[in-house]
Amino acid sequence: MKLLTSMERRLESVMDTSDSLAIDYEAFRNEVRDFAMTHCPAELRQAVVGLKKLGRHEMLSWQTILYANGWGAPNWPKEYGGTGWDLRRRHIFDETMAECDCPTQPYQALRHIAPVLIEFGTHDQKALYLPPMLRGEVHWCQGYSEPGAGSDLASLKTSAVREGDEYVVNGQKIWTTGAHEADMMYALVRTSRGTRKQDGITMLLIPMNSAGLTVRPIRTIDGLHNVNEVFFDNVRVPVANRIGEEGKAWAYGKFLLSHERLGGANVAPLIRLLARTRRMVAEEYRDEPGSSHYADLVRRILHAEAEIQGVRALGRHAIEDIVHKRPLGTVSSVIKLLSSNLMQTLDEIGLDAVGRRVAGRFRAVGDERTNAGEQGVEWLHNFLHGRARTIYGGSSEVQKNLLAKSLFGA
Repeated sequence: MKLLTSMERRLESVMDTSDSLAIDYEAFRNEVRDFAMTHCPAELRQAVVGLKKLGRHEMLSWQTILYANGWGAPNWPKEYGGTGWDLRRRHIFDETMAECDCPTQPYQALRHIAPVLIEFGTHDQKALYLPPMLRGEVHWCQGYSEPGAGSDLASLKTSAVREGDEYVVNGQKIWTTGAHEADMMYALVRTSRGTRKQDGITMLLIPMNSAGLTVRPIRTIDGLHNVNEVFFDNVRVPVANRIGEEGKAWAYGKFLLSHERLGGANVAPLIRLLARTRRMVAEEYRDEPGSSHYADLVRRILHAEAEIQGVRALGRHAIEDIVHKRPLGTVSSVIKLLSSNLMQTLDEIGLDAVGRRVAGRFRAVGDERTNAGEQGVEWLHNFLHGRARTIYGGSSEVQKNLLAKSLFGA
């Protein structure tokens, strides 16, 4: 089943490969697509199509299916159970799975902390933590942001004091995605203070069932529970759970963030949302196709489509730069900035189309029901959730500062 639109096909030529390699990559794309359409459970794909919140159960159940096919870790080396794919195949895999409405894999484990473990972890740590990630048995969360230490992460204050073979952790993390469902957290804590605030930060792997660790839900503006506060009250963590050297974790954290620096190069979610937005707008205005509001929405959709073409071409060129060991510069910041803005733009178009009809039927905070029969309400919730897109993963303000520094100097 060919899911690419004419717009997508026009962009295929951006990949810089020989004819034989291009044929090989296209065959791989078809293989991934066929697997996704035949092995991804219909209920999971429908949840993605319906813009539902995906949690531990959905991601881990899909992970077990991929693991059984040998695709559990597209970005890991073969020696640790990964696929060993090159960057182009990894990009094709991610893009095609998104085109087929498959859930994301447990990215906090597979895409974030696993590469850090592979690069800086001990033999025992790799043996203990990597296999359960592959099999979809353990769910992870990230303990980074704190009150007063979000974009300025180096200002974190959660402390870890060493007592013999343990660290005693005290402090608070906030906006911790999925902490209420997680088994493990990888956290940045302060073990000392140096001449720079980046000094003295250590990375610990913390079991979420540790005595003294408390998770409190944060209900976000979309009415759902996805993020949390996490409190540490004399939580004891074995020194064996430390990644690398004490006080050197700022480098490990930077490695983690840079490892997936081109996540925005996969614009399949944008293309998928564009198609849904276009269909929904046409359906909402099928009885008034000549209205000025409908014409304005169509114009905005076309403008968003043109920008998506540009972002995808930029991402393809960036991948080729990495393959050929050319410097990336600030392209990852450009892609992150444009992609998050485009997601919000499409959310806004959807809300503008259905808002007059569904705004009065927003479900109450704390109500996790799916709003069966309330067609269109999901666009309202998606719009509200999408307000965070330009904040998490490096806010738009931070990206703009990086670009300004690159263009105009410090």
